[in-house]
Amino acid sequence: MKILNQIFFTLVCLSLSACAVAQNTNVAPAQTDATAEKMLIYQLSNGGWPKQLEDKSVVKYETPIDDALMAKIKATTYLHATIDNKATSREINYLVKAYQSTRNQAYLKAVEKGLDYLLKAQYANGGWPQYYPDKSLYRAEITYNDDAMANVLNIMLNIATQSDDFDVVDKAYVAKAQEAVAKGVDCMLKTQVLQKGKPGIWAAQYDQNSLKPAKARNFEPASLSTSESVGIVRFLMRLKNPSPAVKSAIQNAVAWFEANQIKGYRFDKLPDGKDKGLIAGQNSVIWARFYDFDTNQPIFGDRDNSVKTNVADISFERRNGYGWYGTWPANLVYKEYPKWQKANP
Repeated sequence: MKILNQIFFTLVCLSLSACAVAQNTNVAPAQTDATAEKMLIYQLSNGGWPKQLEDKSVVKYETPIDDALMAKIKATTYLHATIDNKATSREINYLVKAYQSTRNQAYLKAVEKGLDYLLKAQYANGGWPQYYPDKSLYRAEITYNDDAMANVLNIMLNIATQSDDFDVVDKAYVAKAQEAVAKGVDCMLKTQVLQKGKPGIWAAQYDQNSLKPAKARNFEPASLSTSESVGIVRFLMRLKNPSPAVKSAIQNAVAWFEANQIKGYRFDKLPDGKDKGLIAGQNSVIWARFYDFDTNQPIFGDRDNSVKTNVADISFERRNGYGWYGTWPANLVYKEYPKWQKANP
């Protein structure tokens, strides 16, 4: 009996010791990602991210956050939330991958807060404004400029199809994303510019109510926009089992690109090394950034709100400070579209 009591006492002591050890053991800290940690700090109260802070300084995640910068971040209100210049979409895409590698719940929470912002910002007609909820200037316009809306729709499509690491997002977002994609595609189809009844490409901005092309900054006139249209077509080509309307939109846009390419020139530094202009190049193929709606003639805007048909006629500052010509549609037309055609006969 005495031996049994000793054994029981020993077992009790061992059990109590194990519990004590378990209680005193520190939980391993969550893994972190340096850039993701900064993104958490920059995220605004409404879930979006700014491209600029209150003092108009550009958000750069490589910049160390000291007291002075932290004060600027804290002074930046939710009105600075935007999808311009990849803001908000850049952070959501990065944080999803950071969560995949660290399993840090704070990153996933920030992603979902960002998604809530994007879903709330979408108009009933399917478009997204450049800023939300700020409606000043041209910020409320539906914005394809710099691929803003295409970037958002690519995120929504990734959620809807559970691809590109977005399968970690709460499954409640799948149906919401599917609806957002459907509305967004409908908006894209409705805003494809008709030229004598035939769809061409898209403008960079549209009035959020009338869905008519609109101007942005003084040097960005309402016009057909090649760079933005490439982003739209690339998004539409991602859709599985595309509808006849989507197929037609893609085919008509590519046909427009093919018909309006500029062969034998490139836009580069002139021999003086100071100015930029068109230079002959035997194998060069380029497109203008903006084209007139009716004539398909390249047009160029200036800060005084004037529009010229020759890049040499705008101011030196604007001529050298903007991408008036480029090769944006080249890979789409010559490589990506033929592959899409084979997959979607």
